[in-house]
Amino acid sequence: MKSSIISIIIGAIQVAIAAAPTGAVNPPHEYLAELVSVIAETPFETDRKTITATLTGYSSTVDQTDDTPFLTASNTSVRDGVVAANFLPIGTKIQIPKLFGNKVFVVEDRMHQRFNDRIDIWFADRELAKQFGLRKATVVVFEG
Repeated sequence: MKSSIISIIIGAIQVAIAAAPTGAVNPPHEYLAELVSVIAETPFETDRKTITATLTGYSSTVDQTDDTPFLTASNTSVRDGVVAANFLPIGTKIQIPKLFGNKVFVVEDRMHQRFNDRIDIWFADRELAKQFGLRKATVVVFEG
């Protein structure tokens, strides 16, 4: 597994160097720095599936959670990148490319049992969660 990851990284670096324009506009090292940041944010699990899911937003208020609104079901503190989902195991990594690009979310929380088919995205502010509303989107689920 490690050797295949290293091969992928080396191949991506070779492509970035080859694609870098010549001249002073954007030197190759800037392309490499950008590539490294993208690689660092991307899960390397090879098993992934794509699903269509209903997405909602929530924030840390007692009326949207329980009496410990800043603590997740997995006993971590809420923060950017935390999602709640009942149908995915705690620790599962997901991406929602059309809405959040390459951002990686982690399932660390649960929802009320009546919401077995939704993913709830944590927002720092109640107004932001309300603005997000209810949406359907393609979700990449990384397994493994």
